[in-house]
Amino acid sequence: MNITQIRNATLRVQFGGVEFLIDPFLAAKGAYPSFPNTPNADKHNPLVELPVAAEEVVRADVTIVTHLHLDHYDDVAKRLLPKQMRLLAQSEQDAASMRADGFEQVDVIGDSTYVGDVRIQRTSGQHGTGEIGQRMGKVSGIVLTHPRERTLYIAGDTIWCTDVEAAIEQYQPKVIVVNGGAAQFLQGDPILMGKDDIYRTHQEAPDALVIVSHMEAVNHCLLTRTELRNFLQEKGLTSSIYVPEDGESLSF
Repeated sequence: MNITQIRNATLRVQFGGVEFLIDPFLAAKGAYPSFPNTPNADKHNPLVELPVAAEEVVRADVTIVTHLHLDHYDDVAKRLLPKQMRLLAQSEQDAASMRADGFEQVDVIGDSTYVGDVRIQRTSGQHGTGEIGQRMGKVSGIVLTHPRERTLYIAGDTIWCTDVEAAIEQYQPKVIVVNGGAAQFLQGDPILMGKDDIYRTHQEAPDALVIVSHMEAVNHCLLTRTELRNFLQEKGLTSSIYVPEDGESLSF
């Protein structure tokens, strides 16, 4: 497999002979206002440019959208993704919205959804706690398996929770992508993994390589790559948990 960190949660994943695009957030730097009721409200999203042209990012076989928040599926993605491309959604409600955007081949990820010989299974997550977590709505992760690949678990927009723990126990992934950044609102707890959640993920899957995505691209993500790397250095985990730069690729 090859995983390229594009920006935010947007990934290009080559797996089992298929080119997947995950959670396309493709607008130019500063195209959208800050998220409501968040820190750094003076900063417009995304905070940084794409490392490659958006037209190049969308050259994939299949796009997977874990949920419909703007920073995972934005107006530029809706415009640039080929309308004939196969899209995979977490629910029939999300799929209906994507069909309304003009996409002709939208499927819901089931217990076993296949693209070629790649099996895709949906996992659950918790996008925050309490009332904020409820307002953030349903979110999902995915597990990719193939006879000639290591099992890949992309956790999606979630904090550490029993859903993530269950997914690790059930699928025993060898590569795990988590969305870090410790994003939060002005009230309440973080809605994405922070340092301790990322460390807990490693503790539950000590033999897996953990990759941290969703960093330094939207205004309410408060954990920086430098801070996280310093934390990992202190824990002696720089060979187990990787924090790629935008545009960087990892192969396994």
